[in-house]
Parts: sequence; structure tokens; C-alpha cells
Amino acid sequence: MTAQDELRLLPWSGPGGNPCYLSTDDRDGFMSRLADNIEAIQLGTAAELLERASETLDGQAADPEEKQRLAKELTGALRDVLRVAISRGHLLAVNEPHST
Repeated sequence: MTAQDELRLLPWSGPGGNPCYLSTDDRDGFMSRLADNIEAIQLGTAAELLERASETLDGQAADPEEKQRLAKELTGALRDVLRVAISRGHLLAVNEPHST
């Protein structure tokens, strides 16, 4: 198993919104692959929302309800992308060779 400081932050929350972590040495294991796939979906969703937001905000016909719904969706997507970035950044830091 990995050391305590090498836990992977998973791309979903547990009960009460608490973070979930994975402790494994198998990067190709089921849970690691599941987390990778969910991260890819979350990043793809964020990219689609960004495009939709650009189109919506460029158009003058968007009503306030549509903009509010879009803002909520963007907030959720940003939360997901931030979690992915933190997780991947931590994995990069853990895998970098230590210089002495």
C-alpha cells in the first residue's frame, strides 16, 4: 500500500461532502481506472459547459434563469476540475524524483 502522504484524492465526495482517498500501489487497478475515467468525464463536461457559457453570455437573449442555472453548473464543474487538478498535482509531486 502507499504511504499516508501518497493517498490519491478521488474525483467524488463521500457522505457530508467529505473527500475520498484511495490507497493502492496498483495504478492500473479497478478503482484507479474508475477514478481516471470519472476525471476524464468531469473535464469533458467542464469543457462543454465553458463552450455553452461563452455562447450564452455572448447572446443577448439569455434570460436570468438560464444564466443562474449555467452559473450553478459552472460552479459544480469548477469544483470537480479543481479536485482533479489537486489530485493530479499531488500525484506528480509524489512521482518526481527527490533531489538530494
